[in-house]
Amino acid sequence: MLITKSSAFLIIDFRYFEKAKATVKHMQVILQEKLFDQITEILKKENINTVLVESDSVTLSLYSRFCEELPDFNISKEDILSRKIESLRSIKSSEELKLIKKSQALTDMTFSYILDRISEGRTEKEVMLDMEFFMRKNGSESVAFDFIVVSGKNSSLPHGVPTDKRIEKGDFITMDFGAVVGGYRSDMTRTVAVGFADDLQKEIYSTVLKAQTETIKFIKSGVKCCDVDKVARDIITDAGYGDCFGHGLGHSVGLEIHENPACNTRDETLLTSGMIMTVEPGIYIENKFGVRIEDMVFVTENGNENLTKSPKELIIL
Repeated sequence: MLITKSSAFLIIDFRYFEKAKATVKHMQVILQEKLFDQITEILKKENINTVLVESDSVTLSLYSRFCEELPDFNISKEDILSRKIESLRSIKSSEELKLIKKSQALTDMTFSYILDRISEGRTEKEVMLDMEFFMRKNGSESVAFDFIVVSGKNSSLPHGVPTDKRIEKGDFITMDFGAVVGGYRSDMTRTVAVGFADDLQKEIYSTVLKAQTETIKFIKSGVKCCDVDKVARDIITDAGYGDCFGHGLGHSVGLEIHENPACNTRDETLLTSGMIMTVEPGIYIENKFGVRIEDMVFVTENGNENLTKSPKELIIL
């Protein structure tokens, strides 16, 4: 994709050319033949000397190739373009919000579905595949990311991978998953118990839930991302589990599952009306269990709208 001050071009190979012509708007779709000759022609016609690239996604080898194939132009190493795109994408339009709401509604539906299908003896992989098939069958274009379904000791792994471990009575099961609608992603996490939950499990769950709900109350336009993170982190630390919450509180979501800004200890970006942020505190007790609860919220001038409708009180199946 090549964008100039006055025009925009999508240069695409034969395999996708017909589809691109039918779906791409606001750009001229060009059949790729000799790519760098085509780029050169456009740049010269537009009197362009300096070319900005998406530094966040262009590899070193691809950048080197740009320099070799386009010797008449200055291929910038600066991250100006990536930062500009990042800024534009952080604020969702009304149409983007509609798509993300549809995506999250499908994710909520999947959670309701799987609650009736979790039982002792099923494996983490079986539950994950059941969720993914249901979500795709009901309209998801793909999965927003590789689902996390971890149980028992495995739930202490924040980004654990589903295994052949069978679910047992007394297990916590953490499920982190999302759908894709119109290219836009959703992201939610729920932790449920099977059979029973002991006093420590209930204490940990209650602490994470308090951290999450109090943080959501705090979120509004004008507050710093790091201050949002601090609300949840202070609650978890005061409960004695600060060392067990080792990741950031949340991130923006859109065309990618992780976008900027992020609510962590370092990001001082001010939240702005139109942003969508996840709120996902967690406590992970090594080799025992973990709990994470995650919602997506839409930031407004006076507060926020929670896009995640699934219940958050501890569910014991």
